[in-house]
Amino acid sequence: MNVHEQERGNVLVLSFDEKRLDAHKAPRLREEIISRIEQGRHLIVVDLSATEFMDSSGLGALVSCLKRIGPKGGIAVAGLGSSVARLFLLTRMDRVFSLHGTVDEAVARLEA
Repeated sequence: MNVHEQERGNVLVLSFDEKRLDAHKAPRLREEIISRIEQGRHLIVVDLSATEFMDSSGLGALVSCLKRIGPKGGIAVAGLGSSVARLFLLTRMDRVFSLHGTVDEAVARLEA
């Protein structure tokens, strides 16, 4: 799994070059985000623009990371394709996560 980091003020943007975030890749997704949280990063944008498919394992990894941050920060998700967006909607995780069309929108939301 290739992870790209970008600093945007106080916000860390993590982009994942994975077309599929399933049970095989979800543990690594979780590890990558948790390691940044443990380094003190509490405002994180997860850019999923390269992801075409995500199952409940990938979603569970994101939920786990959000719980780890707790009230001291937040995770915003950007760049959702139609099938990944549908997963968030069907599971009602669109009420839990801040979802945005672009990374810029997500960064602006976390900085507000």
